[in-house]
Amino acid sequence: MHAEHEIDSDGPKVYGLVAEFDDPDVILSAAQRTYKEGYRQFEAYTPFPIHGLDEAVGFKKNMVAPLVLAGGLTGAASGFLMQYIAMVLHYPYLIGGRPLMSWPMYIPITFEMGILFAAFSAVFGMFAMNGLPMPYHPMFNAPRFDLASRDAFFLCIEANDDKYDEGETRVFLEGLGAKAVSVVEQ
Repeated sequence: MHAEHEIDSDGPKVYGLVAEFDDPDVILSAAQRTYKEGYRQFEAYTPFPIHGLDEAVGFKKNMVAPLVLAGGLTGAASGFLMQYIAMVLHYPYLIGGRPLMSWPMYIPITFEMGILFAAFSAVFGMFAMNGLPMPYHPMFNAPRFDLASRDAFFLCIEANDDKYDEGETRVFLEGLGAKAVSVVEQ
């Protein structure tokens, strides 16, 4: 048999363990206990936002706001510089005795370029930081995960967590009051 036709004897790789919950308060409590227990690579999936859940899973502040600020300032500077180069350096033309560097007339385009660059940096920065587009995620393999957009709450501890041990993690998740705990394959 050729090497490219050999079947991997290890079987499917495990993404993690997922626990299903029925109540938003229970999953919030479970996420807080999971973080206190020392797990760091875990995520919660809910059909609606739950106040405090992002802090409970250890979500850190993202970098979209500074990225948008940098994009806006870059756009404003480029808009101003574009007009300055065109009106003062390339085509100096005196109108009504005004100075060549008459900055008030540069304000609308400077503002609009700032808004345009900020919007583009927000959209593309959000896509990049979210890892989008992502047509496939291992959680789609989880049993009953389609209910995460309707009425079920899921907490997944990933296998790449330092503290992850399939047996101990399963017992831990069951102790949190999970309705069901199952293995998620990649």
